[in-house]
Amino acid sequence: MSTARERILEATEELLATKDAPAISTRAICDRAKVGMPEIYRQFGDKQGLLTAVADIGFERFLADKRQNPLTDDPVADLRTAWNSHVAFALRNPHLYRLMFTPTSDAKPKAVKEAQALLLKALERCRDAGRLRMAPELAGQAILSANVGVCMMALSYPDLFGGSGISPAVRDAVIDKVTGDEREDDRIGTATVLAQALVGTLTGAAPLSAPDLDRLMSAPSRRDAAPEA
Repeated sequence: MSTARERILEATEELLATKDAPAISTRAICDRAKVGMPEIYRQFGDKQGLLTAVADIGFERFLADKRQNPLTDDPVADLRTAWNSHVAFALRNPHLYRLMFTPTSDAKPKAVKEAQALLLKALERCRDAGRLRMAPELAGQAILSANVGVCMMALSYPDLFGGSGISPAVRDAVIDKVTGDEREDDRIGTATVLAQALVGTLTGAAPLSAPDLDRLMSAPSRRDAAPEA
């Protein structure tokens, strides 16, 4: 048999399926859970304490979904998969998601730190594969901020920001920025090798060092140079 605490949590989650937290009264929660009003205060301190507990349950489910994402040999592709699963969770649970990511008091869901840690682990895989352009911590903050922003705008303004192409566009812009694009890196690497070969062919000189090659490739051409006085 469920306890009063469990019934209150379950009732609140059920009500969140159809409306946002501010629109749910403690009376409605108590009626659904079949408990007296004082029970909420006895179990959670106040309504905000109850909502924080429900948000933590939401994060548990959110993280459970994340852990089911398959890991492949491409950690950057796995980041995109994680982004997509985040958006899917938000769209399935709009009112719960808003409660999770827009706390209205000093009581913040504790599990958000676990969500950050899970993302950090994924970014460390990118770093270890030589695919990360910045510290994993900063990259994680950038990705999570953008991911939540896309979800909140889609939920709050579906007519303006709910289009199917918006999330992939933001996802690719952010992830490509923090990890680099593998195809672009390959093109840069190929250009460097060809430049080295060309210099050697024309001059018979030994291959240039990386700093010397960078200076050569960035130097202004004669056409671009300022005209002589």
